Amino acid sequence: MTSATTYPQLTGEYTLDAAHSRIGFNARHAMVTKVRGSFNEFTGTATIDGDAPEKSSAQVIIQATSIDTRNADRDGHLKSNDFLSMDEYPTITFTTTEIKQTGETEFDVTGDLTVKDVTRSVTIPFSFEGSAKDPFGNDRVGFEGSTTISRKDYGITWNAALETGGVLVSDKVTLEFEISAIKNV
Repeated sequence: MTSATTYPQLTGEYTLDAAHSRIGFNARHAMVTKVRGSFNEFTGTATIDGDAPEKSSAQVIIQATSIDTRNADRDGHLKSNDFLSMDEYPTITFTTTEIKQTGETEFDVTGDLTVKDVTRSVTIPFSFEGSAKDPFGNDRVGFEGSTTISRKDYGITWNAALETGGVLVSDKVTLEFEISAIKNV
């Protein structure tokens, strides 16, 4: 684990390593269980300022069509106009607007999340998981974080009532980030 006193060595430009990262989500289904999924195609960059973390920044572009909940019918419905309207809005983006260190290894990362044609500010609490030189000589950093959003805030309102009361899909969706990034040489 890298301590706060060694953050300056992390300063630099990074590229997200999609093969070793996960951008996922979960939402309550039928009021009794959670459906989990992920986006399998995304790119991202980060600029880390180890001396002044608040000057750091990041951008992530997710290919919405890469949604994967391990069920082809459900994925097809999520791609439709009922949910993400992927033909019209093929990407989901997140661009940082502020980074605030809240603990030795904790950061609140605030940015503009754009889903469909709606952009809203969200704050994601992240923890710095460490840095390492991998077997290929790459300098690598890891961060994990999650936050809960309202899908209705992004114009995603489709639902179905249940006979027993409640609805098929919760309004609240938890976004999950497990990020590995490689320092650009």
